[in-house]
Amino acid sequence: MSKIKYYYDTETLSYREIEPSIKKRWANALLWLLSVFCMAMLLMVVYLSIPQIESPKEKSYRRELSLMQEQYKSLNQKIHLQQEVLKEIADRDNNIYRLYFEVDPISEEERLAGFGGINRYNQYEGYDNSELIKHTHQQVDQITKQISVQSESLDEIVELAKEKQELLTAIPAIQPVSNEDLTRMASGYGMRNDPFTKARKMHKGMDFTSPRGTPIYATGDGVVIRADSRSSGYGKHVRINHGYGYVTLYAHMYKYNVRKGQKVKRGDVIGFVGSTGRSQAPHLHYEVRKDGKHINPVNFYYGNLSAEEFAILLEKSKQANQSLD
Repeated sequence: MSKIKYYYDTETLSYREIEPSIKKRWANALLWLLSVFCMAMLLMVVYLSIPQIESPKEKSYRRELSLMQEQYKSLNQKIHLQQEVLKEIADRDNNIYRLYFEVDPISEEERLAGFGGINRYNQYEGYDNSELIKHTHQQVDQITKQISVQSESLDEIVELAKEKQELLTAIPAIQPVSNEDLTRMASGYGMRNDPFTKARKMHKGMDFTSPRGTPIYATGDGVVIRADSRSSGYGKHVRINHGYGYVTLYAHMYKYNVRKGQKVKRGDVIGFVGSTGRSQAPHLHYEVRKDGKHINPVNFYYGNLSAEEFAILLEKSKQANQSLD
């Protein structure tokens, strides 16, 4: 509180209070306001310079943002897995289904048409996580497009299949060992470690580990052209000619259930799992050949595997482990 000042009035012979002028009052008021403003600015600077100080609402927003970032990352991982499965389906569509029916394959440009040129994701720019959000939306759009194209392609294949039923029954289309009898998928098609020499070599088939005596099924209609043990390394094995350039081979059998020249249908038991020939343990070594060339058998199980089962089998077949033969 400011001090009260007085002066001596010679006319009244008494002391009177000195009243400040209007100018002085305005100056004092402005000085007080300036002091309050400076103090407020100082407190704000101190508050903003200490990041640990957050209001409950800010803490809640920060937790929500962190959770959303984790969810987006998890979603991107799931989308990536779906894209891998779709890519495999597209490869099978181009290199098997459409090839079988003498239809031109669908190019990558056609499968992703409509996603080039114009920026479709402007509305997601300007945020801290814009790139993550844009990338997620872009992947979802691409998957949607791929599914649409693939659906149309499969509809076309279905129509062609009606005209080529005989071809469909001949093409190897199921696993040679039932999933219920399968211990594990030991090794897939590709470069693998040889179990005897430990050197890397081309494994031209797939190994299915099952107990000795497990039934082995013909994967397509055809004629048995070999049922013997006269081929080096294969032990007791069966070869089936399915026509249209396809031959399948089933090796390391315990015993046969067919003979040379016999006609078989898809699903017929042609033999039983063993470990004859160049083999480390009971398993079936299975090969698919087209026009004399080996091709990856993993593309020929669409007849008895769901999409989920195929995705699991595909992942296992890519493991660069040791083969059993």
